[in-house]
Amino acid sequence: MTAVLCDESGAPDLSEVEDLTELRLATGHDLASVLPGAQALFVWDFTSAALADVWPSASTLRWVHTASAGVDRLLFPGLVGSDVVVTNSRGVFEQAIAEYVLGCILAFAKDLTGTVTLQAERRWRHRESERIAGRRALIIGTGPIGRATARLLAAADMRVAGLGRRSRTGDPDFGRVHAQGDLLEVLGWADYVVMAAPLTEQTCGMLDRTAFRSMKPSARLVNVGRGPTVVEDDLVDALRNGEIAGAALDVFTEEPLPATSALWDMPGLIVSPHMSGDAEGWEDELVRLFAENLRHWQTGQPLRNVVDKQLGYVPTSG
Repeated sequence: MTAVLCDESGAPDLSEVEDLTELRLATGHDLASVLPGAQALFVWDFTSAALADVWPSASTLRWVHTASAGVDRLLFPGLVGSDVVVTNSRGVFEQAIAEYVLGCILAFAKDLTGTVTLQAERRWRHRESERIAGRRALIIGTGPIGRATARLLAAADMRVAGLGRRSRTGDPDFGRVHAQGDLLEVLGWADYVVMAAPLTEQTCGMLDRTAFRSMKPSARLVNVGRGPTVVEDDLVDALRNGEIAGAALDVFTEEPLPATSALWDMPGLIVSPHMSGDAEGWEDELVRLFAENLRHWQTGQPLRNVVDKQLGYVPTSG
């Protein structure tokens, strides 16, 4: 039997799964009522902390699959210390997120937000735009999202480099990968800094006041990783003080972003509601991936995207 943790808007189309297992659907409010006897849990509402709250009811649980790439909101000490396998939805979002990053870079370079503003004001004001060919992008995070982004930016003739756990050269997607400890030294190299890392103890608050002061005044930040990797108050100060030229944020420390947040009104800042990976058909792809993994689990085959619960992500070479 499989439990499904839905959000308040309900469940996705689970017809591909219904023939494989008995399904019990619940929101966070009544998850405890459907967990007894469940061996698998499909976490559709990946923002929910309900599993931690009802963990004593999950004694039969053996596998948790989440409909997200990041697992920072899912993991808690009881789950991490258990023998319950956790898998994520890596492989669904990468290309769409890479396209979002490229779109943000183009929006900055071609001043598309300025064009929209001028059009709304019925003002005809000619100006030059920037080229992106030859510009430098430092991508923090060398997992699948970072790699898809590196390939797309390189195809646009941008110069890319990565920042990962260890330094190396000759990487097929990044060329040069710098170690995390070298962050402050390499930030000044970049015209665009792309945060694509998962949220871990090492990445939480990585981009802070010191980091922004290490960037070029003309540089822009694009965050498609997790909100808490950026110290938002420090980012606001950096934008106000002209320490960096702009930022595009798709993720935030608090979501939805409160209407009172200073981020909404910052010049040079693009705000989007955690949608960079949600391209057409994404829900169907998520269900399809879960169904594939469910078949593997039922037949004893290796599961896709097994998360290292200590690391907080699916390990790669980066």
